[in-house]
Parts: sequence; structure tokens; C-alpha cells
Amino acid sequence: MKLGVNSVLFKPFSVMEAFKGIKQAGYDGVELSAIPGMNPHLKLTDAEATAQSIKDIKEAQAETGLELLSMELASQDPALLRKACAAAVELGVPIINVGPNGKTGEEGGVEFCAETIRNSAAICKAYGITLCMKAHVGASVYNTPTTQQLMSLVPNDNFGVDMDPSHITRAGENPAEALPGIAYRVKHIHIRDCKLPDPNAEPPVMPDGRPAPKGVIPPGTPAEQACGRGQIDLKGYFQALIAVGYEGPVCLEVIGPDQTYDAACAIASESFGYMNAILKVLGNR
Repeated sequence: MKLGVNSVLFKPFSVMEAFKGIKQAGYDGVELSAIPGMNPHLKLTDAEATAQSIKDIKEAQAETGLELLSMELASQDPALLRKACAAAVELGVPIINVGPNGKTGEEGGVEFCAETIRNSAAICKAYGITLCMKAHVGASVYNTPTTQQLMSLVPNDNFGVDMDPSHITRAGENPAEALPGIAYRVKHIHIRDCKLPDPNAEPPVMPDGRPAPKGVIPPGTPAEQACGRGQIDLKGYFQALIAVGYEGPVCLEVIGPDQTYDAACAIASESFGYMNAILKVLGNR
């Protein structure tokens, strides 16, 4: 397994600063953030911005030696996805991660999500890119059963599941127990920890301070998302990944308000130390 960091953790900072912080923490590679509205390190707004982003990324990669493991676009907008694919080809990025649409429990939501994923996967296939999507709290695909339903509706051979244990945990499941049921389609891992809220506490808030939507359990502050700080059995999850033979990227994805550079580096370093120690004990590094 190769460990990486989604550069969204370093979104206030330059590409070079992000790569250097990730390298210093000990990671093997980077997941490029191309998420609209989050000061992405790969900007797709126009041709000039994209060209400059690609130049900056290539320079940072040459400086640090980090591997470009994946890209997170989140959006399934076809025009934006084509731009992301073209940039991925130029940079040598093999995987693009997107999110599901719709709302949990919405009639026909999984079927509609499957239709958009089939179309998005077809776009990616034309560029030789693998498309991955994860179950997401509050969306139409939010747990393992809805993921399995989606998988049955999407035959595209370049479509894979991004199995994020924080979302599966907040859906009330044990990620290690859920993994085998979808393992044959898992091609990417987003990872972070999370603290489950006290049911007697005040209504929870999202990482940006907004009240959490009804029924949505937030992952906690960015610091609380550092691996080892929360209540997810990450050792058990890594044991399950090894047991099913997973050998793809495992990328730390921490979402929330802007961090100082020192805070972002601390979250990345703490998470690497925790995951690396687990994998060493399990004989995987």
C-alpha cells in the first residue's frame, strides 16, 4: 500500500509548500485536490490557470519525488471532468475520485447516481483513467448496501469504489466487516479518523462551524480527523485491507477550515506515524 495526502489539507498554501509538507511527513505520494471552491492545487477554471497548475505540480514533484497517486475532483460535471482527465493524462495521474449525488433515502437516488457514474466512467475511459466514487454521508450512496446496489448497476470496467472508513462508520457500520462485500471493486482509499458525537451533547457542527444537517454525523475538526484521534478501528481496517489483497493508494483526506501551515503539517505527520506504525506491525511496510 502507498500512503498519500489529499492536498486539500494544505489548501491555503502553494503547490510547492503542500508537496514539501507532505514529503517531510514521510508519505509516498499526493492526491491532487481539484475540488471546485476549495482553492484547488489543480485549477480547471480556464486553460491558462490549468497550464500554470500543471507546471507548478511538475516542479513540486521533481523537487520532492512524490508520486501522483490520484486526483479528487468531487464534481461529475462532464465538461469539468474532461478537463480533469486531460490534466491527469499530462501529469500521469491514474485515478480521479468523485462523489455521489442525491440525498439519502431519496426515491430512485441510487439509480440516478448509477446513470451519472456510468456516463462519467465512459468519459474517463476515453482518457485511460480509472474513476472512483465513495459512499458519502447524506448522499444517495451512503453505506455498504447502497454501494453494492450501485456496483450492480455500473458495469464499466474502469469504475472502482473509494472506500472511506469515516463515512462507513458514520453510517453505523464497521468498515473492516463491510470491506469484503465490496473489495473486488475497491481501487482507492480515502482515510481519516473521526470522533462520534455524544448523543447527549449539543447538536453537532460541521468542520467549518455550520450546524450539521439533520441526521448527518460530522467527522469533527481537522485535528480530530488525524488518524489515531478518533473512534475508528483503523488497525482492524488495515488488517481487512491486507486480508483482501488491496495494494492501491491510501490517501489522508481532511476536510474543514483553513489550517496554519504548522497545523496542516502536524495533522499529516501524526496521521502518517499512526498508519505507518500499524502497517509495519502488520508486515506491510
